[in-house]
Amino acid sequence: MDLNERALRNVIIGLGGRLNGVPRESGFDITVASEVMAILCLADDLMDLKARLGRMILAYTYDNKPVTASDIGAAGSMAVLLKDAIKPNLVQTLEGSPVFIHGGPFANIAHGCNSIQATKLGLKLADYLVTEAGFGADLGAEKFLNIKCRLGNLRPDAVVVVATVRALKMHGGKAKADLASEDLDALAAGIPNLEKHIENIKKFGLPVVVAINKFPSDTEAELKLVEAKCAELGAEFALSDVWASGGNGGKALAEKVVKACEKDNNFKFIYDENLSPKDKMAAIAREIYGADGVDFTAQAEKDLKLIHDLGKDNLLVCMAKTQYSLSDDADKIGRPENFRITVREVRLSAGAGFLVAVTGAIMTMPGLPKKPAALNIDIDENGKITGLF
Repeated sequence: MDLNERALRNVIIGLGGRLNGVPRESGFDITVASEVMAILCLADDLMDLKARLGRMILAYTYDNKPVTASDIGAAGSMAVLLKDAIKPNLVQTLEGSPVFIHGGPFANIAHGCNSIQATKLGLKLADYLVTEAGFGADLGAEKFLNIKCRLGNLRPDAVVVVATVRALKMHGGKAKADLASEDLDALAAGIPNLEKHIENIKKFGLPVVVAINKFPSDTEAELKLVEAKCAELGAEFALSDVWASGGNGGKALAEKVVKACEKDNNFKFIYDENLSPKDKMAAIAREIYGADGVDFTAQAEKDLKLIHDLGKDNLLVCMAKTQYSLSDDADKIGRPENFRITVREVRLSAGAGFLVAVTGAIMTMPGLPKKPAALNIDIDENGKITGLF
C-alpha cells in the first residue's frame, strides 16, 4: 500500500458488520512505524529488539490499561520480520571508504540517528567514526546526545556542525529563488542561527567544528564572512568541497576534526533523566531552542497524567518539532526570541524508551510534494525506465 496518500490520513474503518471490526475513525500515521525504526536503532541485539517490540503499546482498554504487542502475541513475529534488518548494512563511498547505512528515524518526529549497533561496530573497526544526526543541531544532535548517547553509553569526542551559505542567507531573510546571488547583509543577518547551534553543542561540553558545505554559487567574500564569524564565536571553521573534489575536498575538514577529537571535553547531558517530563521538555525548549517556556494543551496534560499513572515519567523525551525553525513555528527563521513552545500531545513510545512531545503544527505523517513523483516516471518502447531518480 502507498501510505503517502493524503486521503489515508483520516479514514473510517470497520464497516461491514461485526466480523469486519468495530466502525471507527482512524488513519495512517507514521508514529508506530517511527517507533519500530527507533527500536531497531536503539536495540543492543536481537533479543533486546524482541523485548522492545513487545513493550510497544498498541491500544488501551476502557479503563486505560495499555495493550502491548506482547499481550496480543505479536512480539515474536515482529522480531522475525526484522531478524535480518537488525544487522548493520555495509556499503562504500565512491572512493572506497567503508560506511554503515543502518536505520532512518526522522529527526523531526523521532530521534534521527542511525543504529547503536552500527555505531559500536564502527568504533571497533576504525580509529575515527563519523556518524550523522538528522536535521539541525536543535533536533538530530540534541537527540543523539541526550537519547542515543545515554541509551548506548556513548561518549563523543567532537561535533561537526554542517552549514551552507545559502541556508544562512535564507535565515537572514533572502528569498529561496535568490540564494545564488551574493548578499553579505542577508548572510550576516542569518549567522545568529549558526551561532545558536554552536552554543547548543558547547552546552553539551563538546568542541565544535563548523563545516561549510561549499556550493558553486558561494563567493569568496561570503565564505570569508562566515569564517570570521566562526572565529569570533570560538569555533573551528573548514570548507567541505567533497561534492566537487571528492575526498581531497574534505581533507582540511578532516584535519580540523582530528585535532578537535584530541582536545579534552566535558561531555554532559542537558537534562537529568529523573526530572519530570514537563521539566525535561522545558530544559530542551529553554536551553536548545531559546524559548521562554513551554505551554501544554488540555490533551497534552491528559496524556502526561496517563503517562504518570503508568509509571513512565522516567523515560527520556523526544521532541517532535519543525526542522525549519529553532521554534515550533516554521515561519520564525533566524534566531527567534521571546517565544514559547506549545506541546499539543505527548505520545508514549514504551518500546523505544522515550516520550514523543508533539509541538506546534508538526505532522506525524510525511508531507507530500506539490508535484507527484509519478508524473516524472515513464517507459519507452525498449523498456527503458526514466524518472525514478
